[in-house]
Amino acid sequence: MSDTAIKVEGLGKQYIIGHKKQGDLRYALGDKIKGLFKPDASEKEIFWALKDINFEIKHGEAVGIIGRNGAGKSTLLKILSRITEPSTGRFTINGRVSSLLEVGTGFHMELTGRENIYLNGTILGMKRAEIRQKFDEIVDFSGVEKFLDTPVKHYSSGMKVRLAFSVAAHLEPEILIVDEVLAVGDAEFQKKCLGKMDQVSKNEGRTVVFVSHNMGAVQNLCSRGILIKEGKLKLDDRIETVINEYKRYSFSDLNGKKYISDSQIREGRGIAKIQSIEIIENGENVEFFTIGSNAVFRLKIENNSQESLKNVEIAVGVDDSLNNRIIHLSNYFSNHPIELIPGKNTIDINIQNLPLMEGRYSLTFFMTTKDILEDWLKDIFTFDVETGDFYHNGRLPRLGKAQFLLNHNYSIC
Repeated sequence: MSDTAIKVEGLGKQYIIGHKKQGDLRYALGDKIKGLFKPDASEKEIFWALKDINFEIKHGEAVGIIGRNGAGKSTLLKILSRITEPSTGRFTINGRVSSLLEVGTGFHMELTGRENIYLNGTILGMKRAEIRQKFDEIVDFSGVEKFLDTPVKHYSSGMKVRLAFSVAAHLEPEILIVDEVLAVGDAEFQKKCLGKMDQVSKNEGRTVVFVSHNMGAVQNLCSRGILIKEGKLKLDDRIETVINEYKRYSFSDLNGKKYISDSQIREGRGIAKIQSIEIIENGENVEFFTIGSNAVFRLKIENNSQESLKNVEIAVGVDDSLNNRIIHLSNYFSNHPIELIPGKNTIDINIQNLPLMEGRYSLTFFMTTKDILEDWLKDIFTFDVETGDFYHNGRLPRLGKAQFLLNHNYSIC
């Protein structure tokens, strides 16, 4: 048997998009009349969701497909799951595939949960005895035992995901394909799913193809990454390399976000002004931080005077999404004197092992020289923190249970 699980060659998928012609009421009425004799009065555009994709995945590999919304990730998985046909190229799959792409994928809504388990197993080519052998394990993992004989159409989206993942992961597929749909489940169940996928890949030698915007989950599960940008494969490499590249290009696309030199939402004398802010992780410009990373806020500051400014304090307030101040940073407290030379200055604010939980935060800056306010910028910059491995054991408190994390230990006295 070939050691190749999935091989993709020159794969492309195009869609025909219709654009309605713009105009006044006369043109709109004219289009309606034309439509009586000519079915489509709209302009056509060919859109390539994927173009010239090539890669190969070996049996037992766990591969993360990464990219921004609209990049073509889900289209790729639908093709590999044989839900849609490619427009160009071809792909070959060696092994039984189980897919979880959308809430309720593979379910017959009128059938009960019990009936759908047997239906999915049959579709995968399993005998009834094989399904029965796995049945209790599937039900126990999903946690929907009370509703097992209820039609699936009455399930909540979370219940559908629970059952769908349990079926997909436990019916012994050689290849498991999972999309972002796991985000529908609660945090505890997501952790169970990730643990199960890790077990399926590392302990059972099965192939996992995983799409997620949760970079921490992708990095913990996958050893290899494939970066898709605007329908094209941009990078196929080690997962850490691909994640760093994804963060780099995502940040570069947000040019207006980091430059604040023209901001009017500021106060102060203005002899010295903050011109721009960048966020840096592991020496690279990124769009968001990862929990536990070595994070840097890089400030570009202009000293508009002809002499150096001494006794400068640069302070940063970090607020959560409810505008609660949770962190206050200052070179005055950390005892790091700053002197600004005439012209351009670069100041890095370094945070080791970033303790913030997953979420979105905003920054307020103020800068003084000899206690005179030079520049004050309120809520001028937002940044996101994605989940990561702060404690280096794959465990974090649930969202909402904590705002930030601390390294700590226990001892028996």
